[in-house]
Amino acid sequence: MATSAPIDPSLRIGAVRLAVADLPRSADFYERVLGLPAIDRDERGALFGADPEQPVLELNAIADPTPLSPHDTGLFHVAWLHPSRAALAETVQRIARAGWPLEGASDHGVSEAIYLSDPDGLGIEIYTDRPRESWERSPDGRLRMITQPLDIQDLLAQAPSEVDAASETVAPGTGIGHVHLKVADVPRAVAFYRDTLGFEEQAQLPSAAFLAAGGYHHHIGLNSWQSQGAGPSPPSAPRLSEIRFTLQDGERPALVDPDGNTLSFSSPATA
Repeated sequence: MATSAPIDPSLRIGAVRLAVADLPRSADFYERVLGLPAIDRDERGALFGADPEQPVLELNAIADPTPLSPHDTGLFHVAWLHPSRAALAETVQRIARAGWPLEGASDHGVSEAIYLSDPDGLGIEIYTDRPRESWERSPDGRLRMITQPLDIQDLLAQAPSEVDAASETVAPGTGIGHVHLKVADVPRAVAFYRDTLGFEEQAQLPSAAFLAAGGYHHHIGLNSWQSQGAGPSPPSAPRLSEIRFTLQDGERPALVDPDGNTLSFSSPATA
């Protein structure tokens, strides 16, 4: 049972910060392939987002990088929520034009999702939600989240037939819908996000759990599929450096979760 009051139901993920091995290479990927507009850049970092006042992605250069290990705790993927199937299809087409490989495509019942990795191997999901009224729940309130093959051809049929300048950037309203983490111990991580922060558990899979604010399917995913009992990535490896949450009910002190992920909280005016 949760020992914390439910977290602000209007919570959103305002931004993430990633440490990358080759800043020019990663900046090119996120701007040209994924389609995030560049806001600012110098030799140490880069900012991206449709609103220059509200960056959604910060990249920081690692001085002496070492390879990413898939078995460390840390980032499984950052999930970019698109406002419509047409917007998602446009991003898929942009990635295909760039020749960047896709790694999977799934129908999760609550959403349609495509998977890929950035140049450092940090995971990315691009997705769109199905209408919330269509999400299936069990009598105890748990969401029914499935993994079935996605009908990619039907999805791509929603994209505009002609490529124009607008197709080179993500659609307005695209942002971070959730962050999925690799953890050492799923029950321990659930207890932190549920009991300390007040997220509500929405669904479970073998060695995985999904938590959210306000009845969303998940703002935070947790799994130990590759990372059971592991420790966090070293500072020299590409990694997730920070998740920045936006709350309507005011700021909170920054925290570090049991797997070493930094979490910060701000109001929309200061995000």
